[in-house]
Amino acid sequence: MTTFASGTDTLTRDALTVLQPGFTGTTAPEWLLRRLGEGLASVGLFGRNIASREQLAALTAQLRAERDDVLVAVDEEGGDVTRLEVRVGSSFPGNHALGAVDDVDLTRRVAHELGRRLAECGVNLDWAPSADVNSNPANPVIGVRSFGADTELVARHTAAYVTGLQAAGVAACTKHFPGHGDTAVDSHHALPRIDAGPSVLQERELAPFRAAIAAGTRAVMSAHILVPALDPDRPATLSRRVLTELLRGELGYDGLIVTDGMEMQAIAATYGIERGSVLAVAAGADAICVGGGLADDETVRRLRDALVTAVREGELAEERLAEAAERVRDLARWTASATAADASAGASGDDGIGLVAARRALRVTGAEGFTPLTEPPFVAALTPVANIAVGTETPWGVAAELSRLLPGTETGSFAGEEAGRAALEAAGERRIVAVVRDEHRHPWMAGVLDMLLAQRPGTIVVEMGVPQAAPRGALHIATYGAARVCGRAAAEVIAGA
Repeated sequence: MTTFASGTDTLTRDALTVLQPGFTGTTAPEWLLRRLGEGLASVGLFGRNIASREQLAALTAQLRAERDDVLVAVDEEGGDVTRLEVRVGSSFPGNHALGAVDDVDLTRRVAHELGRRLAECGVNLDWAPSADVNSNPANPVIGVRSFGADTELVARHTAAYVTGLQAAGVAACTKHFPGHGDTAVDSHHALPRIDAGPSVLQERELAPFRAAIAAGTRAVMSAHILVPALDPDRPATLSRRVLTELLRGELGYDGLIVTDGMEMQAIAATYGIERGSVLAVAAGADAICVGGGLADDETVRRLRDALVTAVREGELAEERLAEAAERVRDLARWTASATAADASAGASGDDGIGLVAARRALRVTGAEGFTPLTEPPFVAALTPVANIAVGTETPWGVAAELSRLLPGTETGSFAGEEAGRAALEAAGERRIVAVVRDEHRHPWMAGVLDMLLAQRPGTIVVEMGVPQAAPRGALHIATYGAARVCGRAAAEVIAGA
């Protein structure tokens, strides 16, 4: 069992227990191991911490050698948001593709296999799934991370995902409560606002969270969004009305409440991370996620001291902090028993399920008159600015998979008003495969497609975002996500594989 460092008082230990910090590097730094000995109970991992499954397993073993019940969390949604396969692209399609198939058993199987791989590497808490209803097509941060725009569909797949993931011994963290789907602002950059009325919120935003709670989700992540119908003054992460009265009281949820990253500008630029963390715990949050951007010992010390000071000055009830810390320890106990149960059941892998799902998700328009390519094409990737949740490290598109099927395939990345001319010049006489992401949100992208199709009517279009724009091109393939397996499924259609 873990032996805590002497001299760490209960209040300080509880303040450390509620933090979920990150760090840099692929091995645990000395300061992190020391904090685990002082009471830190959770660690958040990001793409920068993961080089391979073998390295990840060694890293989590290093953490557990210091504290055997540590919660190791990761932001692994599959699809566009992957940390386990950050450098190669995910073996699993994301939520939007699963929603397009609308087979809840398939969703459960995908989540279980993803959970199995995480558990195999020593990860026991996944900041997933996204239960947001993507009701606003202009949403810049959710999009294909959502199962869709239909509330009932999102609800049933959220429940299936939670069930599959937790059956593998990995705690699900359903997000972003009370729902981030109807926003046109990314909370990484500013504070979004949802002006829906109470009845719409009840029927649309909250329904998937009710389903997740009914399915037994062990954690829920709060959103940094202002919802005036629920609380006109404070964003959900800092709102007692949202976290305690609504989530705990009305919805009856009794598991762990985790905040979204406190260094996101919606909080950091308005309240600051120290003040924000104190307000979040006072509002009902049990764990403070920080480390996507700020990932050092100084951040841990600042937040620990802010919580301790708030208790000593009477701003934060010591009982509330103790309750939050106990919920963290409860989840740690659950993961230990759930992982052991999964291992004893001899859980077997379902390695091909991600590709099966990606193939089933494809929507192909124009296949009747299309002849698969036999010569290597030119792939023009019309590349928008990636949102922070997705990041820029993870490759996307169809070029790599087409190169495997049609050796000699060339590719280029293009953006902006001049992208069309540049793509035509780069392509030469080759057949063009234009790959887009959310054409409907980027006027320049739609203009480039207009030009390419006017000049080259045989151009193939692959939409790897939300397929909101009307299908066009000699062949149009909607993949409902940009995961590696989605690119492979599309490439198979193009090459007739």
